[in-house]
Amino acid sequence: MKQDMIVILDLGSTKNTVLARNIRDLGVYSEIHPHDITAEELKRLENVKGIILNGGENRIVDGNAIDVLPEIYDCGCPVIAIDHPTAKCDTCLSALPVESALKEFLFTQCQAQPNWNMKNFIADQVELIRQQVGGRKVLLALSGGVDSSVVAALLIKAIGRQLVCVHVNHGLMRKNESESVIEVFKNQLHANLIYVDAVDRFLDKLANVSDPEEKRKIIGGEFIRVFEEEARKLDGIDFLGQGTIYPDIIESGTKTAKMVKSHHNVGGLPKDLQFELVEPLKQLFKDEVRACGIELGLPESMVYRQPFPGPGLGVRCLGAITRERLEAVRESDAILREEFEKAGLDKKVWQYFTVVPDFKSVGMKNHARCFEYLVIIRAINTVDAMTATVEKIDWDILEKITNRILEEVKHVNRVCYDMSPKPPATIEFE
Repeated sequence: MKQDMIVILDLGSTKNTVLARNIRDLGVYSEIHPHDITAEELKRLENVKGIILNGGENRIVDGNAIDVLPEIYDCGCPVIAIDHPTAKCDTCLSALPVESALKEFLFTQCQAQPNWNMKNFIADQVELIRQQVGGRKVLLALSGGVDSSVVAALLIKAIGRQLVCVHVNHGLMRKNESESVIEVFKNQLHANLIYVDAVDRFLDKLANVSDPEEKRKIIGGEFIRVFEEEARKLDGIDFLGQGTIYPDIIESGTKTAKMVKSHHNVGGLPKDLQFELVEPLKQLFKDEVRACGIELGLPESMVYRQPFPGPGLGVRCLGAITRERLEAVRESDAILREEFEKAGLDKKVWQYFTVVPDFKSVGMKNHARCFEYLVIIRAINTVDAMTATVEKIDWDILEKITNRILEEVKHVNRVCYDMSPKPPATIEFE
């Protein structure tokens, strides 16, 4: 069943995602599109039942207020404005009680059906994937994280053995992560899995690179090169599957919002990419990805696994990556995860990890002055990764983690706890 859709046109609001989530929570699918979408482009979107003009503080661009094209008002769908109602749209949603006004707009004016759920989403995506791929093969980067695991399950449901999974060990994985991926996907789930050891290749490319955006693009670009090489060893690989999700796209920048950070699967792809992309999760928020995984029958231990950035520990080893600091990140992260699991915090905290900056601080070890790195612990809670709050960890637990890191991790003499919410901070440091 095709879901009815409400289109949100971005007229400079910083709360587009909040509105989109509110609409989806009411059972109606919603998408965010740029303000200058044409009537023809709008027509190509299926089952559009209504349009919301979402204005905000970023509506003024180069001294002028942006607006939708006049033809949008004549598209045949109900149109409503939030904040900056125009002459042709004199109903302002924010002037009314939001929830009741939203329900009135969705179900009375637009007559939308509350048919947005994971069962229908999966059925739609299976059909779309089959139409796109046909009888050809898809190459999927399988990190073992939530997004790639759900994509794998969805692609297997749609095209079965036409999916070829590739796990690349780029040297930026968490401790024992590659071994775990091989055990779960190859030995337990019997996936068509290819393992590639590319540790030296990636770390050599990243040597002396300190700019976080350049690091992300190098990692993303090198990933694609690895996949191209693996694809040439196979027959009929025309597609690249990716776990791109909605926050990845939003944070990589829009016409009225500045980029927060580029994502390796959004901004880091090379221009000469030789694959057509298959991205079935690109309109889902993180919690919706998890719900999709549960609906597909994946185990909860996999679906609720710790989120992990595509560039891996490369964005947690701040500045130019060295093997020494990379190992400090890996070992301290393993200690944090072990102690959180013992304390039951692994079920309570959405994401937790360590980072090691590219500078040292003075300290004392073995009765002598030392100049070594510091480890920063980050633990946050969030629903959709767009905003986040800091978890208040019991002092005794933090003290135990700190003592273990200082005793067991080489080249470290200081541990700090990050108290910054998102915004103004982001979840990751780079």
